[in-house]
Amino acid sequence: MATYFVTRHAGAKQWAALQGIACDVCVPHLDPVLVKEGDVVIGTLPINLAAIVCEQGGRYLHLSLELPLEARGKELSASDLLKYGAKLEEFIVTKR
Repeated sequence: MATYFVTRHAGAKQWAALQGIACDVCVPHLDPVLVKEGDVVIGTLPINLAAIVCEQGGRYLHLSLELPLEARGKELSASDLLKYGAKLEEFIVTKR
């Protein structure tokens, strides 16, 4: 089993380290075909990719935060993520 952290943001990587979140692979983009049953994928994936992760038996942990409009589109630091209440929430996504 592997844990993937999907992010291109240095602040998110620093936040994860501060939270003690360990990952085996950190990538800016996930090829969902790599995900095997029992793998964990952490990030903010598009819904169609999250569905593939779940279909293949992986767990999807979404990096959720309460981001105000004025902070969108900006590079966030680890302290910004803490300020905006970043947390991991597990979602099970299925396509109908």
